[in-house]
Amino acid sequence: MPAFDLDSFLPYKLDVVATQVSRRLSERYAGASGLSMPEWRVVAHLSRAGMVSVRDIAARANLHKSLASRATDRLHAAGLVTKTQDKTDRRLVALRLTRKGEALMRQIEIVAGAFQSELAQALGADAAAFERGLGAVRALTQDAETDAATW
Repeated sequence: MPAFDLDSFLPYKLDVVATQVSRRLSERYAGASGLSMPEWRVVAHLSRAGMVSVRDIAARANLHKSLASRATDRLHAAGLVTKTQDKTDRRLVALRLTRKGEALMRQIEIVAGAFQSELAQALGADAAAFERGLGAVRALTQDAETDAATW
């Protein structure tokens, strides 16, 4: 039986590339905004979701609930997010971007848009094939907790 070759194992290669892309983007928006990756994801999802719970953000942003919770605490302390407790269930907290958070998101969008353009340019003519491949991987890996609309 041949030895397992990690370097040719597609799930491993996808994870490595995703981590490298995320790290590179993180370096750029951290310089522009001072946000960590979990904070950026929370802000980005709140910018399009309106008012949602920490649980919803964790699922949509693909973050562990504790990471999403800590990120929202830091964003709240920085005046970027408001928190509103549910009147019937005090364990539930709804989040919303403040005007300051919305303004920061507009700055982040510029950085993220430029990075996306660089990635698309690097893919060149392969961009459409890459998107089809992502769609196939999404379909294969989607489960009950995955919200396809977040991609």
